[in-house]
Amino acid sequence: MADVTLGSAHAVRPLAPAAVTLVRPSLASPRVPRFRIPRLARRFAGPVLVIAVWQALCDAHVFTAFELASPLAVIDAGRQLRADGTLQAAMLVSLERVAAGLAIGVVAGVALAVVTGLFWAGEDLLDPVLQAARAVPVLGLLPLVIIWLGVGELPKVFLVALAVIFPVYLNTHAGIRGVDMKLVEAGQTFGLNRWGLVRRVILPGALPGFLVGLRFALVGCWAIIVVAEEINAQSGLGYLIMQAQTTNRTDIMCLCLAIYAVLGIVADAIVRLLERYLLAWRRGFKGA
Repeated sequence: MADVTLGSAHAVRPLAPAAVTLVRPSLASPRVPRFRIPRLARRFAGPVLVIAVWQALCDAHVFTAFELASPLAVIDAGRQLRADGTLQAAMLVSLERVAAGLAIGVVAGVALAVVTGLFWAGEDLLDPVLQAARAVPVLGLLPLVIIWLGVGELPKVFLVALAVIFPVYLNTHAGIRGVDMKLVEAGQTFGLNRWGLVRRVILPGALPGFLVGLRFALVGCWAIIVVAEEINAQSGLGYLIMQAQTTNRTDIMCLCLAIYAVLGIVADAIVRLLERYLLAWRRGFKGA
């Protein structure tokens, strides 16, 4: 019995299993860095492609010079007009008219939006009139504008301002009425009076809508200036287009239209920069 007890006491214990670390196999292949084209190059790719197709169609004689000038012919016409100073003078006159009409239209549109957006009485009285006026074609007003304002600079500036007022008014009004009521209640909780709410809560909250309206207005003012400069004008890009029409110079017509397009893109880029600066507090989806 002693031997059995001694043997039991010195029995060999089994060794504890060693710790094993399990690693889940990865099915994904190692990521290879992709070459990314700069965004500026991607944004220029579309217009460059359109110009290349345009030139190819003209070289293939799909369009004759009488029907549509090629991009190279348009560039050559621009060099000729720039050499004698005609192009610079026309651009300066058109820019002055657009700037004056834009300033008047923006001020009037914002003022009307504030009145109708903050006061129910203002909306009931003014909004129906503005909606009816917005439905009237601007081109249909040309005869009346000439009778009322003559054929000088005033009708041209008036038409540009008219094209600017409505998009600024509509989007700013929507921005004012779209301000979150929780923000208004929070302002009241902190003791802001009516003017303080307007200045610190409502107007900053309506700023995104105003900037959207401004972008639409910039497109509208460049579109209407072509028509406005047909009213007994002696200068401006629209006047150059009318003169080119009498001599079938499609190269000059396309040049002026291209300048309008470039000026519109530049104006839109300026508004985008304003959005980045003024709306730095807002974070939104930027695309996948």
